[in-house]
Amino acid sequence: TMKNAVPQAASLLLEKLLLLVHVRPLPAGSGGEPPPPPAAAAPGYYDTSCFKRGDLLEVPRTLFIHFGIYLGENRVAHLMPDILPAFTGDRRQIQQVVTNKRLILGVITKTASIRVDTVEDFAYGGSILVNHMDRLFEDQVLGSEEAARRAEKLVGATAYSLLWNNCEHFVTYCRYGAPFCETVKMIIRDQRSVLASVLVGLASIVCLGLAPSTTLPTIFIPFFLWMAG
Repeated sequence: TMKNAVPQAASLLLEKLLLLVHVRPLPAGSGGEPPPPPAAAAPGYYDTSCFKRGDLLEVPRTLFIHFGIYLGENRVAHLMPDILPAFTGDRRQIQQVVTNKRLILGVITKTASIRVDTVEDFAYGGSILVNHMDRLFEDQVLGSEEAARRAEKLVGATAYSLLWNNCEHFVTYCRYGAPFCETVKMIIRDQRSVLASVLVGLASIVCLGLAPSTTLPTIFIPFFLWMAG
């Protein structure tokens, strides 16, 4: 029972982690390779004639959303966690579909890639909303060409953060020029916050003993503070 509970807890944690990064985990047993895309995602399924260069595309999932910038000619720029750009500059390798292993290692090492894929690969059979976020940034929408050029300039390897540099931040910068809150970012990223949380957690274990209520926060709170940086 206890042995079975540990893998289940780890699996749930991984699922939550993947939800936070705005990407869909691949089915278990896939061997790290994505399954064939659904028939609905076959080339030409999406009517790209209704998309304009610089459009912000959203693909709603059950619990999260993935974002990209349309570049024209059936191409979408989007940010995904990926470890591979840290080891090679070979575009042919990097351009291959990101596997679970590459994605998870990218999250852990805080590395990502702003890549260009077809609309079909970007949406993977999901429905697409166009410029749905414009209502939140009414007077901040940049020109379509400016948004596309910003996205194209950023293509390549980049740093990654669950809270401060994910796919949503990428598209809001490109289309709206929305800056990040640097003050809050610096506070959260301060490694002293991680150290302080570790010390408080260890003190609670010493005073209250080993228990899920003391041990789990000691492990996971510092971990997520570190990941947030």
